[in-house]
Amino acid sequence: MSSWTLRSVPPHDWFICLDVDPYFDHEHNPETIFEEGFTRPLPLRERDIIITVFFNGDSDSPEFHIETTEDLSKDEIVQANSVLARIFGSGMDLRPFYDQAGKDPVLSPMITEFYGLKRMSRANLFEDIMNRIIQMQLSHKPTAKKMAFKVRETYGTHLHHNGKTLPAWPRPFQLAKADPAQIRKLGPTLKKGEYLVGLAQDMLAGETDLDFLDQDASPAEFYDLISGIKGIGPTSAQDLMLFRERTDAIFPSNKQKNEEKGLRKWIIMSYGGDPDSTTENEFQEMIKNWKGYEAVAIEFMFVNWIVGHKKKKQS
Repeated sequence: MSSWTLRSVPPHDWFICLDVDPYFDHEHNPETIFEEGFTRPLPLRERDIIITVFFNGDSDSPEFHIETTEDLSKDEIVQANSVLARIFGSGMDLRPFYDQAGKDPVLSPMITEFYGLKRMSRANLFEDIMNRIIQMQLSHKPTAKKMAFKVRETYGTHLHHNGKTLPAWPRPFQLAKADPAQIRKLGPTLKKGEYLVGLAQDMLAGETDLDFLDQDASPAEFYDLISGIKGIGPTSAQDLMLFRERTDAIFPSNKQKNEEKGLRKWIIMSYGGDPDSTTENEFQEMIKNWKGYEAVAIEFMFVNWIVGHKKKKQS
């Protein structure tokens, strides 16, 4: 058994994330995570393990306590911390963003309400893409999450935790051998199965470098290159950009029949503009307080929308 502590750059209030269902997978119940911890498979370089994470609840001195029944080497703990930093965004310093956007007419109240928010992602870009492709165009998210779990269960490594089996997300070499028709039987469409298998095969062939996209590509490079992957359209490309372990992003225009689509449309409407007629200069003026923190700002807007929607349903 191994246990250790991962510190996060303050401010960081991870408990805010428990209100955001899309951050979690089929097996998670955010209502019990507060006491039971956050358990998930974690891909190391040579193997998959299961970890359970507990947050100390201190946004000004944030720490994550990690436990696993596996005996990890020092190098494996370093690997685990690198993956966990991506999942929790623990290495991102958002203090300059708070100073920069503190008086923004749209963001200011959100920054106050969700002080300490950092987005959650999955362990790597391949997991994010698999999750995105499986769940896209499905409005009933519990069903979509169950489909993703079934793909993991069928193609990922089976791990044991508390007397139960928990599947890891499949790695490219595991998914590359899959038959899209068999994936179709798990719920996703045949096309989605073809996209997943094709991406895994391209990665193994060296034709698609997700590590470069995730870690080194500029936002513009990321958008252009990931849009070339089959199954990833403009909206998915923008969304996947936000999960990287960096604060910047871009929101390219995506007009269809002269009507703006995607995140850019939502941003412009939030600032009281007309998405279909707003110029690039006008758009940049709207988000001038976002400079260098575009991915952070849009996440505050997203969480504000999620929480607001929940409150409406409850009332």
